[in-house]
Amino acid sequence: MTIRVVLADDQPLIRAALQMVITDTADVQVVGEAGDGAEAVQLVGEVTPDVVVMDIRMPGMDGIEATRLITTGTSAARVVVLTTFDDDDYVYGALRAGASGFLVKDMALDDILAAVRTVAAGDALIAPSVTRRLIREFADRPTATPPRRTELERITVREREVLTLVGKGLSNAEIADQLSISVATAKTYLTRLLAKLDARDRVQLVILAYEAGLVAPSY
Repeated sequence: MTIRVVLADDQPLIRAALQMVITDTADVQVVGEAGDGAEAVQLVGEVTPDVVVMDIRMPGMDGIEATRLITTGTSAARVVVLTTFDDDDYVYGALRAGASGFLVKDMALDDILAAVRTVAAGDALIAPSVTRRLIREFADRPTATPPRRTELERITVREREVLTLVGKGLSNAEIADQLSISVATAKTYLTRLLAKLDARDRVQLVILAYEAGLVAPSY
C-alpha cells in the first residue's frame, strides 16, 4: 500500500528535499504541498493523505492550529510535526493538538522517511529521551492544563502503573521488564488504556500521564 503524504512547510527547500527522497521510494508518495497551515488543512480535505508532515512556524495559520483542525475533523490523516526542537516553544502545544509525534529538521532524510512509515502504521513517534525533554521543558509552563485525575478513575491499578511508565518514555519491552510481564501483555494494557482514556495514540497517553501528575519532571 502506498502512503500518501502532504508536506506543509513555508520553506520550499525543505519541501524539495523531502520530495526528492520520497520520489525514490516505492511505498511513499507526495500528493500535495502547502506553504502554510490553512493551505495544509484545505489540501487534506482535497487529497485525503495518510500522513501530513507539518511545520509549526508558518505565516498565517501556524502548524498547531492546522494540526488541531485536521485531527478533530473528519480526515483520518495523522500529523507529524516538523520542527527545530531545541528552540521551538510550541512542540508541546502541537502534541496536545493531536500530532502523532514530531521530527527534527536536522534528522537524516531517511530517518524522516522511516518516521512517516511508523506513523502511517498507526504508531506514535516519540522516543524516551524526547519524552523526558518534553516533560522537563514544559512542566512549569502556565499553559499546562490542570491534572486530569478524574479520567484515571476509569483504569485499574495495574493500568495506572503502565500509564506511568509510558509517561516516563519506556518502550513496551522496558515496561514488560519493569513489571515482570510479557511484551504481549504490555501491549494489551496499552490498548486498554487507549480505549478507556479515549487517547489517539501513545503521545496522548504521555501527555495525559504528565497532566495527571503521574510523572514528575525531575524523574
